[in-house]
Amino acid sequence: MRNSEAEKGAGPVQSVDRAISVLELLAREGEAGITEIATELGVHKSTASRLVGALEARNLVEQLGPRGKYAIGFGIVRLAGSAMGRLDLARLGHDACSALADTLGETVNIAVSDDGVAINVSQAFGAASVTARNWTGRRTPLHATSSGKVLLAYLPESVRESLLGRPLERYTAHTTVEAGSLRAELDRIRRDGYAASFEELEVGMHAIAVPVFGADGRAIAAMSASGPAYRFPRERVPRLVTQLTDAAAELSSQLGHFPR
Repeated sequence: MRNSEAEKGAGPVQSVDRAISVLELLAREGEAGITEIATELGVHKSTASRLVGALEARNLVEQLGPRGKYAIGFGIVRLAGSAMGRLDLARLGHDACSALADTLGETVNIAVSDDGVAINVSQAFGAASVTARNWTGRRTPLHATSSGKVLLAYLPESVRESLLGRPLERYTAHTTVEAGSLRAELDRIRRDGYAASFEELEVGMHAIAVPVFGADGRAIAAMSASGPAYRFPRERVPRLVTQLTDAAAELSSQLGHFPR
């Protein structure tokens, strides 16, 4: 489409499609100028310039010198690193879960946040948990699980508040369903670095979780250990937190996280 009327009518979806085409062109050719980009897209140079300007503002493309051509920017590397981090988490997380499960003799899980719930992406059973349920792939509530509370605590505030504004389902008599009480607990989790769930999702089940950090310093997952209440008394929490924190720190370092 080369006529200005067609370009004026370009909606958000078409703009996104064109922006992606710019990135694909630069990935394929290495670099390109505005004229080349406009020709590739079949748009006026002014339209190509606006698209490139928007991408440049997000560091997705960069100009190679004054009035030079454009190339893929480091923002793409950041996005790619995030995607690779998820892939590495599934691969490396399995080994981390297995090692800690062997040490603790209990079930160890790694969960990530997805659309307001926690999804367990890796699990290993310890010798004492041979009859434990397989949680891999299950979606569990953020507010009623130790992993979920860790993930909730480290979400951006605006996202966290949006989730806390929804009704919180009660699963047992111990489930926290009052937003103010949950906020106070999330503050404590960020301060102390771990979350606990004592029969909040299932009667007779206790769990402890800590955050796993990615290369950009964000908490991208939670590592938890769980077991029946009689094997997970509250007195065991400090030792479990230490063991979980050490294992999560090792996994975080493998994912490229280096504490400052």
